[in-house]
Amino acid sequence: MPPRKILATNLTTKLFVLDTNVLMHDPTSLFRFEEHDIYLPIFVLEELDNNKKGMTEVARNARQASRFLDSLISESTHNIDAGVPLQTPSNKSATGRLFLQTRFINNELPANMAIGKADNAILGVVMFLHNQKPKRSVILVSKDINMRIKARALGLDAQDYFNDKVLEDTDLLYTGVLALPQDFWDKHGKDMKSGPQGEHTFYNIQGPLCRDMLLNQFVYQENGSNPFYAVVTEQNGNTAMLRTLTDYTHTKNAIWGITARNREQSFVLNLLMNPEIDFVTLLGQAGTGKTLLTLAAGLVQMLEHKLYSEIIMTRVTVPVGEDIGFLPGTEEEKMSPWMGALDDNLDVLNKPSDESGEWGRAATRDLIRSRIKIKSLNFMRGRTFLNKYLIIDEAQNLTPKQMKTLITRAGPGTKVVCMGNIAQIDTPYLTEGSSGLTYVVDRFKGWQHSGHVTLQRGERSRLADHAGEVL
Repeated sequence: MPPRKILATNLTTKLFVLDTNVLMHDPTSLFRFEEHDIYLPIFVLEELDNNKKGMTEVARNARQASRFLDSLISESTHNIDAGVPLQTPSNKSATGRLFLQTRFINNELPANMAIGKADNAILGVVMFLHNQKPKRSVILVSKDINMRIKARALGLDAQDYFNDKVLEDTDLLYTGVLALPQDFWDKHGKDMKSGPQGEHTFYNIQGPLCRDMLLNQFVYQENGSNPFYAVVTEQNGNTAMLRTLTDYTHTKNAIWGITARNREQSFVLNLLMNPEIDFVTLLGQAGTGKTLLTLAAGLVQMLEHKLYSEIIMTRVTVPVGEDIGFLPGTEEEKMSPWMGALDDNLDVLNKPSDESGEWGRAATRDLIRSRIKIKSLNFMRGRTFLNKYLIIDEAQNLTPKQMKTLITRAGPGTKVVCMGNIAQIDTPYLTEGSSGLTYVVDRFKGWQHSGHVTLQRGERSRLADHAGEVL
């Protein structure tokens, strides 16, 4: 009796064998391989079953992957051996087929590799398919580095799962700032229109560089004593409108006693103080002033301009070292050890005054502190924030899904500020390319009610700046 045909042959497309960790990382990975086919070994289903219990992100993803598979197989009228079409369930984004292991496969691996271990069993399936289809490209997709190394050592093709990455190279990530070339006005100043716009001046320009500009992107040209700083307020093909900025480096424009110390900090304050901007993302290494500027702008707009009723601050509680265990107290008290940055910056903002004395300073600190709420991410789902100034600190440790959950909490009149440093990711399964912060910076660029600035220069101290460079 001849053996059953396992796969329909199509030499022009690839056959990707998915490891369990890919499905547990991104359940929608089933629909992200376009015209190529997907193969799932039986051990992958076993591991999904073993990891489905609990309330962790991994357990939720394992359950979702199982639901996708159940829906695909139960709704398909095709024979599983011939592959389940993915075109309809994926809204035509995937045109390949899903194959499941439907027969026992003898272990083709070297005798000294442990039999019964799931990784080795999956590698055995990959080797079997590789031998069965020598003219077809069979590739193992795994998030496990050692699994990929073992596969390559056995002469098999293996690669990481790349669809979760927003960018391959984070050096290409949008910075929110564009340096204008020296000949900019020669090429773009023809037929230029300019005039006052409130306290600022607008310039209506046209030229080739306008195509590269995005809404709310900052542009600058530093010509000695007369630098030019502006923001893009309109962009359409070869034309754009630039509007000059408020100079927050000048003491007359100080925000809660804080003045910008460099160009990017002034750009940041222009975003934070603009009521038309609902969503701000700030990237930068330690000491660039992200938290200080955000808090100063929030306090002014809450206490003086009355734009927001309170400031809400949250962050991911990922420890850098060993976990110190459970913390006592209420939600606010449990979060307070994670909010040392808030207290440090409030000390800077609440400078002592000769007039008020120590009592006045203590009263001011208590007033400010009472209007700043510290919340845990765990209790955010289902909430709606009205007229709040929401600060998400250390946002580089959030996944894109968590970031979506947080940002969609914003109701009318709420401003959301996300800040972090993608070079300091503490979450084990996130990289610079797949971080939620990278994700929102890339997806929100060019929206008329959002803005982004990457801060380059540290202002904390000469020691911190030097440590950031050499360590």
